[in-house]
Amino acid sequence: MTSILHPTETKFEDKWDRGDMKPITLRLLHQQSVSKQEWQNLFWDVHHVCSWDDRGSAKLYEALRELILSFISGCQLRVLGHQDDAALLRAYINEWVKFFAQCQYLPKPYMNLGQNYKSSGSSTTQLGSTQEKSKDGMLVEKLMLDSWNESIFSSIKGRLQDSAMKLIHSERSGEAFDIQLVIGVRESYVNLSSDADDHLKIYRDNFENAYLTSTRTFYKGQASQHLADNGVRNYMNYAAEKLKEEDQRAMRYLEMSKGSDSLKMLHHCTVEVLLTDFKDQILAECPMMITRNETDKLYQMYCLMNEVESGIDPMRESLEFHITQDGLADMEACADTITTDPEKYVEKLLELFTRYSKLVKSAFHDDHRFLTSRDKAYKTVVNDTHVFRLELPTKQKTASKTQPESRCPELLANYCDLLLRKSGASRKLTSDEIESRLRDVLLILKYVQNKDVFMRYHKSHLTRRLILDTSTDSEKEENMVEWLREVGMPADYVNKLARMFQDMKVSGDLNQEFQEKLKEQSNSVADIVTLKVLNAGAWSRGSERTVVSLPMELEDFIPDVEEFYRQKHNGRKLQWHHHMSNGVITFVGSVGKFDLEVTTFQMAVLFAWNQRPHDKLSLEDLRLSTELPEGELKRTLWSLVAFPKLKHQLLLCEPTPKSPRDFLDHSLFRINHDFVIIRNGKVQKRGKFNFIGRLQLSTETSRQEENEGIVALRVLRVQEAIVKIMKMRKKLTNAALQTELVEMLKNMFLPQKKMIKEQIEWLIEHKYMKREDDDLNTFVYLA
Repeated sequence: MTSILHPTETKFEDKWDRGDMKPITLRLLHQQSVSKQEWQNLFWDVHHVCSWDDRGSAKLYEALRELILSFISGCQLRVLGHQDDAALLRAYINEWVKFFAQCQYLPKPYMNLGQNYKSSGSSTTQLGSTQEKSKDGMLVEKLMLDSWNESIFSSIKGRLQDSAMKLIHSERSGEAFDIQLVIGVRESYVNLSSDADDHLKIYRDNFENAYLTSTRTFYKGQASQHLADNGVRNYMNYAAEKLKEEDQRAMRYLEMSKGSDSLKMLHHCTVEVLLTDFKDQILAECPMMITRNETDKLYQMYCLMNEVESGIDPMRESLEFHITQDGLADMEACADTITTDPEKYVEKLLELFTRYSKLVKSAFHDDHRFLTSRDKAYKTVVNDTHVFRLELPTKQKTASKTQPESRCPELLANYCDLLLRKSGASRKLTSDEIESRLRDVLLILKYVQNKDVFMRYHKSHLTRRLILDTSTDSEKEENMVEWLREVGMPADYVNKLARMFQDMKVSGDLNQEFQEKLKEQSNSVADIVTLKVLNAGAWSRGSERTVVSLPMELEDFIPDVEEFYRQKHNGRKLQWHHHMSNGVITFVGSVGKFDLEVTTFQMAVLFAWNQRPHDKLSLEDLRLSTELPEGELKRTLWSLVAFPKLKHQLLLCEPTPKSPRDFLDHSLFRINHDFVIIRNGKVQKRGKFNFIGRLQLSTETSRQEENEGIVALRVLRVQEAIVKIMKMRKKLTNAALQTELVEMLKNMFLPQKKMIKEQIEWLIEHKYMKREDDDLNTFVYLA
């Protein structure tokens, strides 16, 4: 029978089998030399065949496919001939490297095939995404990679993976091997994929998955045994070392190109098997490490647990518990000293803050989460009421109805007073040191819950310093006010302090005018009297004014002041606050002559002996002479009978008292004419002494008023804040209202739940708001 061939088939066989196309292509596959002319001829022949029609391209594609498969079959025989794992890997990598190199060159002459070949029928199913690839002229490259994958890779990939994982296992066990074997296997997995959408699919599904599995298997039993044999502290060293090793190993053996998250997955795997599975055992050591201040180990634990989900939270809780317990224990241990000495108290708080800050920095690298825990615990220490307790009255003015608060804000205000007024403490310090310590106070103040108490006491001390002119530096006084503004103190508080300085300047001008008027009248008191007229709105002293019988010179002086002020400011009323006044009197005794700085109350008591210096006066005599209330009279007498800085007291009492409560109606008082001032062990015949102490601005009634004023102002603040919130929200639940209220007032004080409830009821009663008819826990604002 005569065979009849199609013209295209005849032409193709002439070109492929009997021509140069097949031999040149085969030499390229075997990496044999090809001349420049042959290389160019191959381009022309491919172009010529592809230009015939679709059947020419199909014939060329099939012939090239058979040639490639035949070549790969030879490679497969050479690779499978090795039984040893290392030899198998070397043979495979050697064949793959040569084949993959030709994947870059062979497709070039066949570019026209990729551009013209159209699959049809069964070829479409077989080639998959060939049509998509052909648009980029990558048909032949895909054909080569897919053929390698189907022929050799799919049949031995299991052995390749196992061999590579065994080598990595050997490396983890300390044995040496040629790392290029594993790297070569990895590269073949990466480069084999011809999927344009996911070029790492083969690598991810095979090599990466096998690597993660082998890692987990290797450490699963080893880590548990190491922890049991060596304990947590040594295990942390082991885990840290292995994590570092595995990250470095992953950099060598896993794919790091864009689109690969192998390193992240491997790190997560090692963290899980080395740390997460033993998290509880590791964290159990944290409290003891914190107690012993083992910062190096804590930092190592922090670094490890930071890799574990929720691993940091138990460490933060341990730190917070330690700071709270340790801080309170420290404060209680030296309570006797620090409750009476503001300087020691502030030093102790600063020492605790420095200690815990250093711990957080060294052990936890100033992680903001641990800084938050430090702040929370330190705030608990600062506001603790077990050691430092301030009783604020409630509406029911009974001894049992009080709400305890920390005395911290009061002690901080007292310490500021020590630094800002002329005192023994401030004289020992330079200007920069005073400023530094004031900054320290402001640091602690940030942790104080009830800042309104600090502002009350600070304002009271500032009032004393301004009236007595005892400030060390007026510029620092004004700077302190601005610093309070910077740390978030409420603006209305700070503005009132600023107005006090303005008031003093206005009062100074007024005093100068008054003295000039007295000089014009040739008044003898012009040079010895200083007038301070202060605005009640800025200074807001208590309404209580203590009655006292003034010396005649002062009593006669008062009408002149009132007349002068009436002429300057018609319609304004002057109120005399004698407990805020002071003066200097001269005492002449048997030893010498001394100038004594005294309060007006002390002056009134001492003037009782002016006409009878050697008499003994009873408590009743002094009460009639001074007209002071009994409580104030006893306090004033005590300051003259038992002044702590004097070895020889100004007044003597019979019988000798131990406290002001020991003053009875039959107690007798007399002037000590042997009164003398002793400095550096030497008797002084001349000198000046300050008896004012802390009495001039506070009476028993005014102190009670101060505390009641704090509570009264809090009530108004709560009412104001509730109305402001409801006006903005219109409708709000009880829980949401309380949350917003606390957030709004936290810079001044933390309102008690009882106070909030009482003020809500008060506002409802006075028609500022009402409860929702169908929901009693929802409030509605009434315009």
